[in-house]
Amino acid sequence: MKISKELAKGTTAMLVLSVLSEREMYGYEITGVISGRSEGVFEMKEGTLYPILHSLEKEGMLTSYRAESAQGRERRYYKITPTGLMHLKLKRSEWSTYSEAVERVMEEAT
Repeated sequence: MKISKELAKGTTAMLVLSVLSEREMYGYEITGVISGRSEGVFEMKEGTLYPILHSLEKEGMLTSYRAESAQGRERRYYKITPTGLMHLKLKRSEWSTYSEAVERVMEEAT
């Protein structure tokens, strides 16, 4: 099922920070992990991902650096900062409260 852009818009930065909280990754790797874990529900394109990465970096939630990959290609890797980890913790709490409330409303409607 394809998720509407409006519904996904508020969660994409949280998803990016979440996967980067585990380890440093380059852009295509981030999209692959998110797509894989969501079983294809979240298919993030470059035009969506890179503005998010740049915004998070500008806000001090990520840092980036260039390094050669195992395949010999130079890539830009992204790393979450302590500020990003604190923001992610807050967003996870907000998401939990929000999603539980939505589930309660939806359950009552059935």
